[in-house]
Amino acid sequence: MMKTVSIIVTGKVQGVFYRQSTKEKATALGVKGEVKNMPDETVCIIATGNSNEIEQLIEWCRQGPSRAEVTNVIVEENPLKLFEKFSIVR
Repeated sequence: MMKTVSIIVTGKVQGVFYRQSTKEKATALGVKGEVKNMPDETVCIIATGNSNEIEQLIEWCRQGPSRAEVTNVIVEENPLKLFEKFSIVR
């Protein structure tokens, strides 16, 4: 069953290739959606996939790329939103 979640990642997550790494991981998992840096220095991800794919992405987000220092990952269920691919919003 497909679902959409929003994932807010806090910590040292900007300027460490978090968005690019998220795109690569999501694409490898088959997750579609978008990732963007927020003005408050968090990273916001909107992801659509099946439960297993989403869980794997959330687990990955807790670590992120090697230079990231993740302090918190906040996940909320969203209404289903379909995307054509996973993209970085600038």
